[in-house]
Amino acid sequence: MKFICSKQTLYDAIVNVSKAVSERSTLPSLEGIKFSLADSLLELTGYNLEMGIRTVISVRSEDKGSCIINARLFSEMIKKMSADEVLIDISESYQVTISGGVTKFNMFAASAEDYPELPEKDSETQIPIAQPVLKNMISQTKFAVALTEDKPILKGELFDIENNTLTMVAIDGYRMAVRYEPVKFSEPIKFVVPSKSLSEIQGLLSDNEEDTVFIHPSRKHIIFDIGGYVVYSRLLEGDFHPYKSAIPNSSNTDVVVDRKELISTLERAMLLINDRSPSPVRCYFENDHVKINCTTALGKISDEINAEISGPVIEIGFKCKYLLDPLKVIDDEKVKLKMGGSLLAMKIVPCEGEKYTYLVLPVRLPRE
Repeated sequence: MKFICSKQTLYDAIVNVSKAVSERSTLPSLEGIKFSLADSLLELTGYNLEMGIRTVISVRSEDKGSCIINARLFSEMIKKMSADEVLIDISESYQVTISGGVTKFNMFAASAEDYPELPEKDSETQIPIAQPVLKNMISQTKFAVALTEDKPILKGELFDIENNTLTMVAIDGYRMAVRYEPVKFSEPIKFVVPSKSLSEIQGLLSDNEEDTVFIHPSRKHIIFDIGGYVVYSRLLEGDFHPYKSAIPNSSNTDVVVDRKELISTLERAMLLINDRSPSPVRCYFENDHVKINCTTALGKISDEINAEISGPVIEIGFKCKYLLDPLKVIDDEKVKLKMGGSLLAMKIVPCEGEKYTYLVLPVRLPRE
């Protein structure tokens, strides 16, 4: 088969589809991209049995055919081509010729006969959501996904839809991130999407409020239709942590603080913290001031910022990074910190509304 297309359009499609290509697989065909040509449309597919990405681009051709081409090498060749348009010619013996201007590459392709089929939509369920909204929800929760294999279900994020509200939840045992957004979908449904799939989906989502992503969940897999790209992912099986019961309903001490000022203070403390000196930050809330202290083998810091504090004085310790992570992804100028005691989780919420809830577990402070 033979086709002509824009170098940049082809390169962008290869790069995005390659995110689902296996680096090493017992099935050699999964280490490449499947190309299928028909009716002047070129379909590109990457699939690693956990996640698949498919897109279609327009080309100039009257041919039909399919093959598999090594993703990394083909991508680099297209990127280095000197012309804006490229001609791809694949012979019956699967020899690939890439030409454009005075540049010509040759490489080999393989038959697509053994390439596995991607899952099909097996339900009528369709959940529409604005692309920048989902992009923001992923960005503001993924930091709290578990990295260990202790509980595989926690390596994904829970999508919980109820009463026209989508709740996304990530939890790793030390902190929890919860984001809420209204959606045009009323049926109750829950599923857990692997964090790795969500990271790739986030990269494909646009910032245009007019663009919509359509989510098609089924029992074992899910499909995200992202205007030009279709992403397939397996779902994680098991019971997700009961997040609703983990969120405290009351607090004794409430603190309204400037988010950026608190971040700056904690980042100064982080200068003294590393894997060899993992000391907690000591936070003292009193008289409309937040005092931050940290002592490690590298040195000592004492810092202070203003805040609006109601309730009894409280001293509480945190692993600095765990407190910084949620603060960095929040967009609000000010946030509210709600605490029930020095050994109970801190709850971070908006000063107005209920767009997010973050929980951070404290650490027991040594006596000074």
